[in-house]
Amino acid sequence: MRENNSQQVRIWAMLCHLSALVWIPLAFFLLMRIPLYIPFLNILAPFTIWSFKKKLNPWIDFQGRESLNFQLSLAVYNLIIILILVLVFLITCVIAIAGFIRSYQIKNIFQTIILFFAIATYLMMMSQLIFVSVAAIKSYRGKYYRYPLTIRFLR
Repeated sequence: MRENNSQQVRIWAMLCHLSALVWIPLAFFLLMRIPLYIPFLNILAPFTIWSFKKKLNPWIDFQGRESLNFQLSLAVYNLIIILILVLVFLITCVIAIAGFIRSYQIKNIFQTIILFFAIATYLMMMSQLIFVSVAAIKSYRGKYYRYPLTIRFLR
């Protein structure tokens, strides 16, 4: 795969990564005023850029696929975390109904579940911010970067 030093190509490659972060300002401004959530915006924005610009240059195609693979991996990891938390919540409810735990313990368990979810979400968001920033800088400089812990959906 040849790298292209054209500034336009490097900018589009960089935008394939940075567009995944478009949800951050939207979440800040929109969620403060309107209870609006746009799911999978971190996937939709890179996919849009990649699908329109991938034929322009192999470098954009490579960077777009890399960005999408990482964002899709994050979505899968988030869904796994949500499923685990729902399962723990349901098991706790069944145990509470059966009378094996007291009512004051239920509150502590639910608070722990919420705290775990908040920490997991925060760690996912911070890792997304850090890894996307590194990938964007490297792609603009024309250097290869592979996101860690990424499932290769697109090859």
